[in-house]
Amino acid sequence: MPRAGLTSARVTEAAAGLADEAGLDHVTLAALAKHFGVAAPSLYAHVRSQADVRTRVALLALEETADRIAAALAGVSGRDALAAMGGVWRRYAVEHPGRYAATRLPLDAATAAASAGPRHAELVRATLRGYRLGEDDTTHAVRLLGATFHGYAALEASGAFGHGAAGTPTSEESWQRVLDGLDATLTSWGTR
Repeated sequence: MPRAGLTSARVTEAAAGLADEAGLDHVTLAALAKHFGVAAPSLYAHVRSQADVRTRVALLALEETADRIAAALAGVSGRDALAAMGGVWRRYAVEHPGRYAATRLPLDAATAAASAGPRHAELVRATLRGYRLGEDDTTHAVRLLGATFHGYAALEASGAFGHGAAGTPTSEESWQRVLDGLDATLTSWGTR
C-alpha cells in the first residue's frame, strides 16, 4: 500500500531538488528514500526505477523551460527572440543545474513525443520565422541554435568562462557577440 502523502509528483519534485543540490548523478532511490524517511522499496509504488525518476526530472525540466521560453518570446522577434530563448537556457542552467542536466538525457521515442520536446521544437521554429528560411535551412538552424545555446549555457554554468585575465571580455560581452553572430548568420543564410 502506498505511504500516505507520498506521490509520484512529490517523488519527482524531491528528485529535481536533489539534482539541483547534489547533481543528477546523486539522484538515487536510496537518497530519495532517505529524504522521505522510508525504505527504498516503498518508492516502487510511485516510480519504476532510478532511470524512471531521472526521466521524470527531465520531463519536469522540459515543461518548466518550455513555459519560460514561451513567456520570454511573447512579442519579440529576430535577434531579440534569440536573446530571449538563449537567455532562458543560460539562467536555467545556473539556477537549476541538475534539472538542466536532465534536459540533456536521451528519451525513448514515445516519451519524447509525449514530452514538452515537440513544444520546444515549435518554439525554436517560431523564433526562426522572421529569418525567412526554407524548411531544410530551418532544420539546420534549429540544430545550430540548440548546439550554441546549450553549449554556451553548459560551459558558463560550469564556470568555464570565469578564469579570464584582467581586461578580458566578460561572459555577457561574449554572449552579446554570439547573438550578433547568430543573427547575422541567420539573416544572410538564404543568400549564400
